[in-house]
Amino acid sequence: MKPRRSFEDGHQRKFLLIIDEAPEVETAVFFAASRVAHSGGSLVLLYVIEPQDYQHWMGVRQIHIDEETNKAKALFRLHRRKLNQVGFENVTNEEFIKEGPKVDVITELIDQDEDIALIVLGASTDPKGPGPLVSTLVGGKMAGAFPVPITVVPGGLSLEHIKALA
Repeated sequence: MKPRRSFEDGHQRKFLLIIDEAPEVETAVFFAASRVAHSGGSLVLLYVIEPQDYQHWMGVRQIHIDEETNKAKALFRLHRRKLNQVGFENVTNEEFIKEGPKVDVITELIDQDEDIALIVLGASTDPKGPGPLVSTLVGGKMAGAFPVPITVVPGGLSLEHIKALA
C-alpha cells in the first residue's frame, strides 16, 4: 500500500466515486462535491465494466464494452449536469472507464493515483441492505485492509442535509 501524497506540494486530495445506475450514487456524488467545495480537491469518477462469461465471443464482448462505455459517458454527463445545477460548477473531476472485477479495478486505481485519499459510497435505502459495493468494501474481507478510508453516505439524505454535513 502506497502512502497518500494528496497534501504534498504539486498534489491535491481526490475523492473517488464509483459511478453506476444506483440511485444512491447521486447522494455520494453530492456529498463528495460538497466536501471538495468546502475543503478543496477534486472528484475521480470511476465506471467499472465487469467482465462477462462470453470471452470466446469476441464480437459480443466488444459490443458489451461499447454499450457499457456509452452508458458510462452518459452517466458522467448526467452527474456533471446535476452538479452544475445545484451550485457545484467549480468542482473539478476526472473520469475513468475501466474493465475488470470491480474491487480489483478500484484498488488498482487507488494504487496508481497517490492523490486519492478517500472513497465515497452511497448506501442504498433498500431494506435488504446497503448495496453490494458497500457490503463488499465495508463489511467484507477488504474492510480492514482497504488502502484509503471509506465514507458511506446514507442514500436518503436530501441535498440540503448533505450540504449541512459536508
